Amino acid sequence: MKRIAIFCGIITPSMFALAVESDPANIVVTTKSNETPNAIAIAPNTLRAQQAATSDTASLLRDVPGVGLYGAGGASSLPVIHGLADDRLRIKVDGMDLIASCPNHMNPALSYLDPSNVAKLRVYAGISPVSVGGDSIGGTILAETPTPEFAAAGAGTLLKGEVGAFYRSNGGANGGNISATVATESFNLSYSGSAAKSDNYKAGGNFKTRTDTGRAGHSLPLDEVGSTAYDTQNQTIGVAFKSGQHRIEAKFGYQNVPEQLFPNQRMDMLENTQHRANLRYVGDFDWGSLEARAYRETVEHYMNFGADKQLAYATAVNGMPMNTKGVTTGASIKASIAVGMQDLLRIGGEVQHYTLNDWWPPSGTGMMSPNTFININDGERNRTALFGEWEKQLSPQWMTLLGVRYEFVTTDAGPVHGYNLATFPTVGVPAGMLNQTRDAANFNNADRDKTDNNLDLTALGRYTVNANHDIEFGLARKVRSPNLYERYSWSTASMMATMNNYVGDGNGYIGDINLKPEIAYAISATFDWHAANREWVFKTTPYYTRVSDYIDAIKTAAFTANQFNVLQFANQSARLYGLDVSGHMPLAKTSFGEFGLKGLLSYTNGKNRDTGDDLYNVMPFNAKLTLTQQLGAWDNSAELVMVKAKNQVSDVRNEIQTAGYSLVNLRASYLWRQTRIDFGVENLFDKRYDLPLGGAYVGQGSTMTLNAANMPWGIAVPGAGRSLYVGLNLKF
Repeated sequence: MKRIAIFCGIITPSMFALAVESDPANIVVTTKSNETPNAIAIAPNTLRAQQAATSDTASLLRDVPGVGLYGAGGASSLPVIHGLADDRLRIKVDGMDLIASCPNHMNPALSYLDPSNVAKLRVYAGISPVSVGGDSIGGTILAETPTPEFAAAGAGTLLKGEVGAFYRSNGGANGGNISATVATESFNLSYSGSAAKSDNYKAGGNFKTRTDTGRAGHSLPLDEVGSTAYDTQNQTIGVAFKSGQHRIEAKFGYQNVPEQLFPNQRMDMLENTQHRANLRYVGDFDWGSLEARAYRETVEHYMNFGADKQLAYATAVNGMPMNTKGVTTGASIKASIAVGMQDLLRIGGEVQHYTLNDWWPPSGTGMMSPNTFININDGERNRTALFGEWEKQLSPQWMTLLGVRYEFVTTDAGPVHGYNLATFPTVGVPAGMLNQTRDAANFNNADRDKTDNNLDLTALGRYTVNANHDIEFGLARKVRSPNLYERYSWSTASMMATMNNYVGDGNGYIGDINLKPEIAYAISATFDWHAANREWVFKTTPYYTRVSDYIDAIKTAAFTANQFNVLQFANQSARLYGLDVSGHMPLAKTSFGEFGLKGLLSYTNGKNRDTGDDLYNVMPFNAKLTLTQQLGAWDNSAELVMVKAKNQVSDVRNEIQTAGYSLVNLRASYLWRQTRIDFGVENLFDKRYDLPLGGAYVGQGSTMTLNAANMPWGIAVPGAGRSLYVGLNLKF
């Protein structure tokens, strides 16, 4: 076993576009000439089957090997690929690079897209081609809403629509969706809307020893997971024009979240409003294709304590109101040029301008008064990128892909002040209440204007050995610049620092203006054995990534083991390696239907090379086996999920260990003409278990303090207990 581990650590890699095909009906490999090859594309049938079971679009990725989810709100989990998550991934929604405008990252990109409105979902795990994303080191996720449809020539007007609803027993989650399209041969008008709402969910058993919430007359049962309720609403209007091989699209989106509570954050989202506009041109020419896009997004975000968390602290009767406003403006252009019969050249560029203001109004009297606390003032993060990519079919057996991408990234932020001042201090004496004057002066006196010149390089290849065996491999250099909160969160006071935490571990974080970009060097290989008709498939992907200037956390002077602390972001060195295995096979064709078996397993190991500490929130060894049955209009499955105990945890973050567990899920779908019914049971045996990537439970009570008596350390966020669900969709 030791030799096997060493072998994986040497060969292991981080795949460029994980071409895993766990089931031909569920995951397919894209090979269109105008798209980069070998992305994992989750089939529409699979997307439809999962929509009744979740309101979290990121969870639609759960059957992709190597992909996990950081726990967050009920509709806002953060994808993680091979141990790298959140801003370390490039996540695009309809081609837009959307940024979480929140110190707790409560509004990540995929949270603006309801599962019912997802038409395409593709994943490049590990080594992404330069044409699908930069400023990231872990991979790329591309989510798309439905492409505009037009009436066939001479067919008159196209009218179509869909209406759906769902219910889930745990938490009483319910919601619905509606969409409609009217189109001619050259014009398309479409609308989609959705809503989802849930109360707190219950675990499979008691997981805590307290019922109080800090609110008079309001308590929670010992098995109820506080701060897991949510209420989300999404709407999208699209208009498109087509002329020959050219198409212009405009989509306008609106999201309103009256409430989304977070069990692993000390604050809750009590209002989030997003407006977005997205204009796109697509055209085909004799020489290839051209795509251009321009978009703008505005987000207004409000946080405070939800119903399960204490609101009044002494004379601070209004909790801790926190406001954020983010504005993202971007444009991109990409051309795919056919150079002969075997060569395809992709060239393009992107620009993005992002502004962020994060301010916390005073609350009553006391420490959080009398002025507004300025967390981020006139923050800016701007990117300009150019890329070129050459795809060549050397022979029927060999394909290569070489790419280079340059990104010019600048960040800046204005001066700040704390609750105790109304001006921007530049002198640090006296220190002021909670050292606010000192910290603000140190920040204001620093050079905050930073410039990064980032270079990405990729070299990818695929070799077809024979009709039953393919090999894919890749090397890459990927670079990511720090986000605004990593560089510009400035207060060392525990009360303020704990509000700057997007990893859900309960600690507080201080930024570092002088952080350097992360540089990742990745290598991967995928070995694909399959039947000639791909009736059965077995794939294995070892990967290895080394990251210089990895942004991890370091201890501050008051660090204490086994409790929450204030930490600081710092550049260190890290390495990750692991193995993904997936496959499917037929079992039998009987009078009771066609039976099959599919499965996957994933292993990731992450270490800080400077300290020897384990990296935070790395998913332990996990596997999934699914028995499938297809009989006429029925599509059924029984799923066994197995997760090993998480004992390798981050000591600097006092990460909580979790026990191993196994779950059984049952799913069924029935399709009759234009009607689809989905139903099933999640966690059939009502298992009590903790989420390995769920973070620390701070979902109820007095969450503003690091004091163990008020907010005890050591409780992991538990997974949901048994839940029955049903969904109905009608097309017309």
